[in-house]
Amino acid sequence: MKKKTLWIAETAVMIALLVALQGLTKPAGQFVTGSCVNLILGVSTLVGGLWCGFTVALLSPFFAFLLGIGPALIQVVPAIAVGNIALVVLLWFICRKKVALNPRCYGGAVVASVFKFAVLYSLVVLLLLPLLGLPEKQVAMMSAMFSWPQLVTALIGSILAVTIAPAIRKALRR
Repeated sequence: MKKKTLWIAETAVMIALLVALQGLTKPAGQFVTGSCVNLILGVSTLVGGLWCGFTVALLSPFFAFLLGIGPALIQVVPAIAVGNIALVVLLWFICRKKVALNPRCYGGAVVASVFKFAVLYSLVVLLLLPLLGLPEKQVAMMSAMFSWPQLVTALIGSILAVTIAPAIRKALRR
């Protein structure tokens, strides 16, 4: 029971931190907000475990949508969740045994970031945007938003997460 309560508390704290950071960094733009989101996704996974990271990854785009952060199209929100989950799951499977400052985890952060970018680009730009019948200008803006900036923010956030997760785990005595 204690372990389940701890998981619920850690996951709730990570979701609250993520939502707060999204709100605070929204004026700074996609690169700052996106990097913060990916940082929290990585820390949630590497410190709280796979299911903590998975839950935060799944819920964060829905909270962002409700708060008016990110794309105003509800059809895109599940695709963002899938991209987040792709990052979290791959990061977990590559780094879970050795959450430490080592090349394997940094390589895992790069691989997970590239995979998240590929998933988001495929789902949003290649699949959803052509189906939605949006004006050309909006499609161009959304395509730009879900192209290379997603890779950059995923790389920044996940590399930062891999860097600070060992210190957090040590502070929590894990």
